[in-house]
Amino acid sequence: MTTSDVSASASSSSSDVSSAPPAPDVVRSEHVSLVQGASRGIGLEMVRQLLERENPMPGRDAARGGRVVATCRDPAAARSLADLRERYPTRLAVHRLDVTDEASIVAVAESVKASHGRVDVLSNVAAVLHVAGEMTPETSINRVDPDAMVRAYRVNALGPVLVTKAFQAMLMEATAKSVAGGGGGESGESGESGGGCHAIVANLSARVSSVGDNGMGGWYAYRASKTALNQLTKNMSIEFGRKKHPVAFVLLHPGTVATDLSAPFRRNVPEGKLFSVERAASQLLGIIGKKRLADSGTFVDWQDETIVW
Repeated sequence: MTTSDVSASASSSSSDVSSAPPAPDVVRSEHVSLVQGASRGIGLEMVRQLLERENPMPGRDAARGGRVVATCRDPAAARSLADLRERYPTRLAVHRLDVTDEASIVAVAESVKASHGRVDVLSNVAAVLHVAGEMTPETSINRVDPDAMVRAYRVNALGPVLVTKAFQAMLMEATAKSVAGGGGGESGESGESGGGCHAIVANLSARVSSVGDNGMGGWYAYRASKTALNQLTKNMSIEFGRKKHPVAFVLLHPGTVATDLSAPFRRNVPEGKLFSVERAASQLLGIIGKKRLADSGTFVDWQDETIVW
């Protein structure tokens, strides 16, 4: 949750999303998109658009009609996700996953390996900023709570690492199959095809994680945990860039979005600078679709502009 500027040429508006014809529940591609943190907000909307839009990730054409895996802590309480599962029983799989419970992560990875065998796009979306009665953004060092600091780190920084760790073999398998199937190279480099794209991990960060851009202070736990995520993601981009079947990594700042995360702070957001989840998800998927291995390890905002570390 951070401030952002509104682009005069947004990649999509909410009306564009709602008017898009729904894709049939027919698997047309072996491409697999996994969204971690999909019960609501941006994650849920990413799942919806991956299923409903004809071309959800321009530049990564294999995602058309592909399979989608959605995870969340409590699928039984995720009614909107259940509705999508009923509409797309062939293309959508829903699993219980808690990023603070590595056993649950490993269990989902084993299930996805058995059913899908690969993951082409992994989006780590889940994050924690505030919890009623338990955790609130700190405006002073006097409000820093050790338990809240650790909780933020476990969810916002360590969580995406553990998920990537569990799914790494499937990500590399996707690269092996996709690049070979795309003609032995990234035919999507030109942005025209998207065939032969390397697998990619997209971690949602935030502009407030930037050390160089921090001119306001505050939010100790959230800022520090997202800064840690940036460093960890950079590390993974280097390690997986050296693999026989490389995997790309990108950090994304979605802007200020109308979700539960931002709810307590919306009154301070200037008019026109609060994005709908539909617009935010569309913009993020658009960026993910055009990212290639050469872009691995970068930190960009919703306009695909570089953010200073």
